[in-house]
Amino acid sequence: MVQNMSKTKIFVIHLKEIIYTALFAGLGILLIILLVIMFLNKKDDTTETMTGVQYTPGVWNSTLVLNDTALNLEVVLDEDHINSVRIVNIDDSINTMYPLVEPSIEEIAEQLINGADVDSIEVSEDSKYTQTLLLDAIKATLVKAAPAAEE
Repeated sequence: MVQNMSKTKIFVIHLKEIIYTALFAGLGILLIILLVIMFLNKKDDTTETMTGVQYTPGVWNSTLVLNDTALNLEVVLDEDHINSVRIVNIDDSINTMYPLVEPSIEEIAEQLINGADVDSIEVSEDSKYTQTLLLDAIKATLVKAAPAAEE
């Protein structure tokens, strides 16, 4: 009598081989994803992000009128940084009639020079209206200093 016994095959899989295979497969997939992202995002770059130019460098001026007195606001700019903000022709009569102008411009200038965005300047409650007036003049000056769009 012949019995038909099936032969059992035993496979030995080493855990080390499974880990190495999974690791290399994961790294291969990650490399493919990174290459796709790197080459597909080229079209999304704008000229502003490529060049990094926010302002036209130089000294830019705006006029700020308080009652009948015109004040000249001066902003010194690099391509990507505000170097200084000051009122050029301030005299004693302005300091007497508007005592908050000079400390307000100094406080704003300090924040701008330290890299704060003009829209995120913190305005103190003590000189809220003066600082708002000065910030509007600074924003108008920065609009003048925006680089011309190339067509």
